[in-house]
Amino acid sequence: MAFIAALGLVMAGICPAVFCFPDGTLGTHTSVQKVQDTRKQSDSQAFINTNFAFSLYKVLALKNPHKNIVFSPFSIETFLASLSLGAKGNTLEEILEGLKFNLTETPETDMHQGFGHLLQSFNQPGDQVQISTGNTLFVEKHLQILTEFKEEARALYQTKAFRVDFQQPREARKLINDYVNNQTQGKIKEVVSDLDRNTSMLMMNFLLYSGQWNVRFDPEDTIMEEFIVDRRRRVMAPMMKIEDLTTPYFRDEELECTVVELSYIGNHKAIFILPDQGKMQQVEASLKPETLRKWRKSLRPRVIDELHLPKFSLSKKYNLEEILPELGIRELFSTQADLSGIIGVKNITVSQMVHSAVLEMTEMGTEAVANTVDKYNTLSAKNNPTFVNIDRKFLYIVLEPSSELICFLGKVINPLEN
Repeated sequence: MAFIAALGLVMAGICPAVFCFPDGTLGTHTSVQKVQDTRKQSDSQAFINTNFAFSLYKVLALKNPHKNIVFSPFSIETFLASLSLGAKGNTLEEILEGLKFNLTETPETDMHQGFGHLLQSFNQPGDQVQISTGNTLFVEKHLQILTEFKEEARALYQTKAFRVDFQQPREARKLINDYVNNQTQGKIKEVVSDLDRNTSMLMMNFLLYSGQWNVRFDPEDTIMEEFIVDRRRRVMAPMMKIEDLTTPYFRDEELECTVVELSYIGNHKAIFILPDQGKMQQVEASLKPETLRKWRKSLRPRVIDELHLPKFSLSKKYNLEEILPELGIRELFSTQADLSGIIGVKNITVSQMVHSAVLEMTEMGTEAVANTVDKYNTLSAKNNPTFVNIDRKFLYIVLEPSSELICFLGKVINPLEN
């Protein structure tokens, strides 16, 4: 795995008003920070909800039946959760219900603190898997952000703020796109193509993910092989190949699919789900937290005599204002939206919410110095050779296993298309 990037964007417009925005940074809420600093990893696990990830995937798959899919559930969750800090009334309830949080089991404050803990742990240096996250608020230069929102956004979601003159849309667009390009290391170059003069606030969330395979693919072994797009179409795609790989494997006879897990140096995993021919819809319909738990519990180390995995690069942009209403988040995009917790007035409307994601899957990686799964006896596996050829459409999940956090989720139908 070379690099994955995700970015979320909210553009909001309000009725004309004149306020004063005192500075370009958000403050720190010491009481929230103190709780966040003492929160343990186990506390954050309680609020992680894979139900949102799979629910959103099903909507995307339904709206894009013949296209590759790549998105970051965690990035979108973080985005919506940070926005909910300024939401009130029914707008707030819809956001939290859309995120699939049970507020009777997980109080709202615990949810925010859990996100804060994860964001803080991700941005710690020294981990083999590099994850960088950030939230940014671009605000019309005459607007004033409420102190409580500033403090909580800074303490929990590490939000930065910049003043922008949206009355000069060309200059504002360049400033924002240059910032995005820099923050995503050039992976997402132009997230804003047009700005309305009525835009008064723009919220941005980004997540960069860079990991190396625990056992790498040799680039010299990558060859062009046939990949089945559908019954009528086949393409020649670059296929990475590795032999005699000991890695977690599970054959799900009930759902008629093969599940293979590859490890990164560090703690993160990539799970590849290969449905049998014609069984993709069946597997997609079964995607839910219980299914993922079953797969993870059933995975067992096995020697795979040959694993073939396509090399690909995906880049997608989704307009979430057209997608999230399918999950019950509707008022946020209407004139009834109540985001008065941000600037103190209700006449703010979210006109656009964009999520961009880029994923590159390559041979790049480093061989593990010590790999415990290599210690398993391989004789019985050799008597029953296992070949895994991911030569047709498949699903993938990139996750942090201890917290069950899904960083990225998607589907590859054609590895030659973005």
